[in-house]
Amino acid sequence: MIKNENSDSDKQTKALAQHIRMSVFKARRVIDQIRGRSYEETLMILELMPYCASYPILKLVYSAAANASHNMGLNEADLFISKAEVNKGAVVKKLKPRARGRSYLIKKTTCHIKIFFKEKYKI
Repeated sequence: MIKNENSDSDKQTKALAQHIRMSVFKARRVIDQIRGRSYEETLMILELMPYCASYPILKLVYSAAANASHNMGLNEADLFISKAEVNKGAVVKKLKPRARGRSYLIKKTTCHIKIFFKEKYKI
């Protein structure tokens, strides 16, 4: 549950991407690198990472920052990733034809990615 209250220090926004066609472990490897970092630092890390999983996560970070600035009126420079999670999604099962009329099952995994942004505390 997300609580959006009137106090500026407790404002939090999120972005959710469902049914992304990649393994949970490949996405978690990238998410672990950006958890707790600021918005600008996250963008630099994701643009320079050599993994294929960084592109959908980069799109999700852009979306979460746009939600924060448009819906809550927060400044993008003051945002940091408070929480980021990757959960297992549905498994797409396909049959591959093999010799002698047999078939092998191919499992294509999906994942759900959530990113929560919070505003930095100002002293």
